[in-house]
Parts: sequence; structure tokens; C-alpha cells
Amino acid sequence: MNVDVARRLQHTEEYYFSKKLREIDEMRKAGAQVINLGIGSPDLPPHPEVIQVLHEEASKPTTHGYQSYKGAPVLREAIAAWYARYYEVALDANSEILPLIGSKEGIVHICMTYLQEGDHVLIPNPGYPAYSSAVRISGATAITYDLRADNGWQPDFDELEKLDLSAVKMMWVNYPHMPTGASATTELFEKIIAFGRKHQILICHDNPYSFILNDTPQSILAVPGAIDVAIELNSLSKSSNMAGWRIGMLIANQQRIEEILRFKSNMDSGMFLPMQLAAARALQLDSSWYKDLNAVYSKRRDKVFHIMDMLGCSYDRSQVGLFVWAEIPGTYADAYALSDEILYAAHVFITPGGIFGSGGQRYIRISLCASEELLDAAIARIEAKS
Repeated sequence: MNVDVARRLQHTEEYYFSKKLREIDEMRKAGAQVINLGIGSPDLPPHPEVIQVLHEEASKPTTHGYQSYKGAPVLREAIAAWYARYYEVALDANSEILPLIGSKEGIVHICMTYLQEGDHVLIPNPGYPAYSSAVRISGATAITYDLRADNGWQPDFDELEKLDLSAVKMMWVNYPHMPTGASATTELFEKIIAFGRKHQILICHDNPYSFILNDTPQSILAVPGAIDVAIELNSLSKSSNMAGWRIGMLIANQQRIEEILRFKSNMDSGMFLPMQLAAARALQLDSSWYKDLNAVYSKRRDKVFHIMDMLGCSYDRSQVGLFVWAEIPGTYADAYALSDEILYAAHVFITPGGIFGSGGQRYIRISLCASEELLDAAIARIEAKS
């Protein structure tokens, strides 16, 4: 029996990494020891105290039932304290915070809550593919706006003003930016909020990388009045090494929290309480946790810079976040060609920038989620290929 896929999925392809990981798995089954430098899944564990809380709470017989759709009060209060301490943003823990099963689900929740056919959404190019996928699934139309190296990978607001914005309902932004590593600045956030307010566009800021190799974590909600214009997503996946735990958060004003809950409450039944309590402990760690984590990533980044040098790529040494983004030499047709060459000749996988949009066709991205030993092995393989 044939059952047609719904129209909303007919132009939504399987996630690139999902397909590529299957190919790498097949190569490994055939005997190839592939080094994967593509995906930003932290290889380091959470703080021992976080794991201890999970173990202790999961051992209790009373912590296994359904939980509140709005999350445990202790987690919401920990998120509020974390935002106050590191971002200088004051939040109402009862009405302005919604814990998520990973911030990626928040992208879908926001799009499904507010978008429908006929709506337009501004999507960065290059940018995280999940934004455009969620927009398409909602029935809305994605309108890309270009980010360029010569503009610091920031939106060109003069160009945006030339667009027909009459149907634009939402704009996705992401700083520190993935994949380019461009930093957030107060001036940039002020411009984005002013643009959203001027055109009555809901600003959706995705903020999972603010602590990685970055001494000044920033939130777009620190801009005065921003919470009336913007929603912010955040996550413990990168900053607390808890990617597989699926702990995220959505920050918005009370009305938007209630609106998004109308959709989210039909999709899940809350997070496992011991995970919420452990996440609260992670948010309570002092700044030495981030300092020590970044010391590890800094050493790894130096080795990734060396790989980029070996490949003849050019890059900005001031970029932040969990990846290194670099422009490929002109001898390659595009980044896919370089990526495949390294994969098949050296058994090292590097992400081609084209998966992030046409603006990434001449760029590659390497993850810092690999040990120094693994990076040394990748360096040796690439040298041997040469």
C-alpha cells in the first residue's frame, strides 16, 4: 500500500548529517576508521556534580511520573538566576521561561505556533538548516538574507529595508553565529531589535554558543524592551556538555510563553524530573566551569587552525563557538569537493559549508568536539594524503 507523504514534507529532505553518518557507518563497516570532525556533539562529560544529581534523583521512587508542561520550578528558577548572573537579564521564572526538550524542538514549536501559509520568514544564509526546515513544515515561506564575510557575517540592514517586508512575520538570527563563528555585539542586537520593532517582525534569536571560547556571553534580551519584540532560545547542549540530555529553554514574555504552550503541550508531557534537577545544578556552576572548558577548546582550536592551514584555507582567528569556519582554496569547485576528497582519501570527515546555504559554498567547517589526540591523527592522515 502506498501512502503519500504530506505536502509539508515533500520539499523537506532528510537532515544532511543523518545521511552522511549512514555513509560513514558503511565505510566503517567496510574497515575504514573514519575520523568525524563534522558534528558539534561535545565529547566531554558534564560536571560530576550534575551526573551525581541525576543518579541520586533517578534512584528515588517518587521522581518518575509525568511532569508539568512548564517545567519544574527549580529549573525555571535556576534558568532565571543564570540569565541574571551571566547575561544581566532579569526574568520572571514563573511566566517568562519555558524549559524545552532541547532548543531544536523550540525552533519547531515557535514556527508551528505563529506561522502558516502566506507568511514569510527571514532566514540567514549561511545559517542553521533547521530554521528553513521548520519554516517549510509550518507552511510559511523562507526568505533568505545574505551574510557576508566583508560585513562581519551580520545582516545588511540597508539591503533588508529594500525587501517587500509586508508579509514577513518572523526573522531568525543566531549570534554567536553558527556556522561562521561571528560574535554577538550590543550594537548588532540593538539594530536587530529596532528592525523588528519598526516592521512588526518577531525576532527569534538562537543562542546556544554564547559561552564557547567567548569571554563575554550576551543575550539579545539585554537590549531594553527586547522581550516585547524577541524570543530567545538557549541550551545546555554545548555550554554544559549535555547534548544528549536534550535540555533547552525558551525565553519570552508571558503572552508568548502561553501561546507556544498551546502547541508544545500537545507534543510532549514534560521532561524527566531528575534531568531537570541535574540541569538546574549545571546552571548553578560557577564561572570556573566555563573557563576550564574553554581552555580545552582553545588548544583544540589551534590544531584545527593547523588543519585549515594544511588545506590552504583562510579564516578569522577571532571567531568563537564550537567550530572553525574557513574559506577553501580556489582550486576546488566547491566545499563538497574538498570534503569528499578528504573523506575518501584520508578518511577524515569535514563539513561542507554548502549545507548551510549558498553563502557557504566556498567554506568548510570543522568541529572542536574531538580530542587533541584525534585531531593529531587527522593531521597525520591529511599530511600523508598530500
